[in-house]
Amino acid sequence: MAKLYKAMFNSMRLYSSNIGKVKSQKYVLTKYFQGEPKKSDFKIIEEELPELQDGEILTEAEYLSVDPYMRAYMIGYKLPTDMIGGQVAKIIASRHDKFPVGKYVAGSFGWRTHTICNPEAPPRLGFLPLTLLPDLSPHCVSLGLGILGMPGNTSYFGLKEICKPKPGETIAITGAAGAVGSHVGQIGKIMGCRVIGFAGTDEKCDYLTKELGFDYAFNYKTTNIKSALREAAPDRVDCYFDNVGGEISSTIMSHMNHYGRVAVCGSISSYNDATLPKVTILQPAIVFKELKVEGFLVNRWFNRWEEGINANLDWLKDGKLKYQEKVYHGFDNMVDALVGMLRGENTGKAVVKVK
Repeated sequence: MAKLYKAMFNSMRLYSSNIGKVKSQKYVLTKYFQGEPKKSDFKIIEEELPELQDGEILTEAEYLSVDPYMRAYMIGYKLPTDMIGGQVAKIIASRHDKFPVGKYVAGSFGWRTHTICNPEAPPRLGFLPLTLLPDLSPHCVSLGLGILGMPGNTSYFGLKEICKPKPGETIAITGAAGAVGSHVGQIGKIMGCRVIGFAGTDEKCDYLTKELGFDYAFNYKTTNIKSALREAAPDRVDCYFDNVGGEISSTIMSHMNHYGRVAVCGSISSYNDATLPKVTILQPAIVFKELKVEGFLVNRWFNRWEEGINANLDWLKDGKLKYQEKVYHGFDNMVDALVGMLRGENTGKAVVKVK
């Protein structure tokens, strides 16, 4: 009888869907971005969510992500369209026995306050899997959007699978103080490499060297890139993790060793430009140095998602990874957060605390 009562109690706790009608707010993109994103490019609309069905969960957003890819991807959607993006959300009602109330998930729910989903359903094309977050205490659940989420796996798989660095080799990273770049550099040090970072302020460069253990860090706005590379990489660069594109990438690739490897993660330097920038031609360096240059999207490793999260979590617990977050506040400030991130206001991951 005791077992029966316990089972009934657990069932009542799990199937806690009787919370009344829930209304969600969401951002809808109504105009394609021209230059920097603007609040007038969006509308915030309210919608009433349907009743929860068997196998579904209802979540409430706690942290929303702003990432560089958002600026580049939206041109591919037919307007009007819901704004894309990841979030960490708390399960507030559940009809799924593996996703109980009170737990947190990370998912590609977009810029919205409440979401109903079936955790077993495959993600939409190009979107990331829904993840039930482990207990991250004493760290904040927002790490599910950072080093224990998409940026963390981007760093882990991009560096290990594309650059394939060997101990003693030299890695150069642009956008090195961002969510991905700062993580890539730390993994590089864990793997026994010499790490050189390029960032946009002296303060960020100090953080990279003094806190994260980069061997060198340079302010690309005030430093001669060629001179910096001669100083920091006298034996040239073996691996380049490219987050920004532009002329700095051409310069770094011309300073690489024979058979160097380049992981092209993004081109944030041009995302807000109306016309593409003109840069020094890359093909001579690629050909004569026989470089391997490969672009990638992290969802290529969808079937190994937990591997990356667990590896980063182990390094975090062992004290081998550090992180910073730039936290914006309020659902109404999503656009300001996106613009701030694109301007480089953040060191580490930029997130928005919904409440």
